Amino acid sequence: MSNNDNSNDNHWIGGNRIELLENGEQFFPRVFDAIRQAQREVIVETFILFEDKVGLQLHAAMRSAAGRGVKVDLMIDGFGSPDLSREFIEGLTSVGVKVRVFDPGQRFMGQRLNVFRRMHRKIVVIDGERAFVGGINYSADHLLDFGPKAKQDYAVELTGPVVAEIHQFVLRAIALGGKGAGWFRRRLKQAPRATGSHAGEADAMFVTRDNRRHTNDIERHYRAAIRAARERIVIANAYFFPGYRLIKELRRAARRGVDVRLILQGEPDMPIVKTAASMLYHHLLHAGVRIYEYCDRPLHGKVALMDDQWSTVGSSNLDPLSLSLNLEANVVVRDAAFNQVLWERMDRLMQHSCKQIDTADLASEWSGWRLVRSFFVFHILRWYPALLGRLPRHVPRLTPAEATDLASRRDTGTSDSAGGATHTEAA
Repeated sequence: MSNNDNSNDNHWIGGNRIELLENGEQFFPRVFDAIRQAQREVIVETFILFEDKVGLQLHAAMRSAAGRGVKVDLMIDGFGSPDLSREFIEGLTSVGVKVRVFDPGQRFMGQRLNVFRRMHRKIVVIDGERAFVGGINYSADHLLDFGPKAKQDYAVELTGPVVAEIHQFVLRAIALGGKGAGWFRRRLKQAPRATGSHAGEADAMFVTRDNRRHTNDIERHYRAAIRAARERIVIANAYFFPGYRLIKELRRAARRGVDVRLILQGEPDMPIVKTAASMLYHHLLHAGVRIYEYCDRPLHGKVALMDDQWSTVGSSNLDPLSLSLNLEANVVVRDAAFNQVLWERMDRLMQHSCKQIDTADLASEWSGWRLVRSFFVFHILRWYPALLGRLPRHVPRLTPAEATDLASRRDTGTSDSAGGATHTEAA
């Protein structure tokens, strides 16, 4: 991973209104209503789109908007959304929705090979005036009625000047994926412009991770906020195996008296997630970091707060895929009111839905094995960002869905359980 610590591409933008949305029950109605009310343009990026009851609602909302003459663009990831039927895709493209697939991969012996460098962002922009950014995919497993495997997750709704930056970003992503700079300039000129008017009191930054100029921006903002923290740090993250420098900053913060708390998965969708995180427990607990395992159901959130002003919500996990390979997007917020709302939600989780891990819980482990394991974990954390960064940095391809094997695949139906019950987001 290249060192961009001196990068100043990100900057605070004032005058925004930012609302925290928890789980699909709050997120989906707000997004679908915004799409139904759109007048000119809808742009949706998502890692996962399943053909279940949630995916069908998104499908209906986009069809309705396109039918009114709204320009609708949908970008999905070829790995995360591989099983959409021809009927589903044609139902969108037939009314003018532009459906693009990020790196659609051919299968080899039934297996998808495009595992690395995925488009993991979850972004919606409506009329250049309203945006949604977070970790929630379009699948029924983000709703409580899905059952014990329903995911706990978060997103934000934004209005105000920062939306213009998010809007330009998603248009540029489409252009870089194959349409070119000329298309970007024409589309930007034709696209609805955000007024930039004052919508609230929050300062915000839109921070992304790519494999070109912004290889470590999200991690850099985390580390800077941890270094600046004086009272409290709360990080809730589904996939926690960060680099050595971030772990070191957390330990230093705890040792200088900051109340450092991690909320991690206790009921993970993939057992290896808990195994990887737990390898760090001794290292963190002995420095004074408090660790809570969320036990109600799988935790899928990627949120954090520092002291009483700084917060972040987005798609980026703190693991090798998100920090070194995937394309990610987070919103960083500087606002006491938003920070307080997020703190109250995190405190409620810790009080009612988590088990706090104590060093006594780990005492049964043979100390010799712990020493050996710590040695290897230390060196993995120290070197994996640079090693993963050496993987090929291909130019991302956005392929029209009708040109992929999705369009030629025989219809598979639209059962509520299609895909959602069997596929897990491994990032």
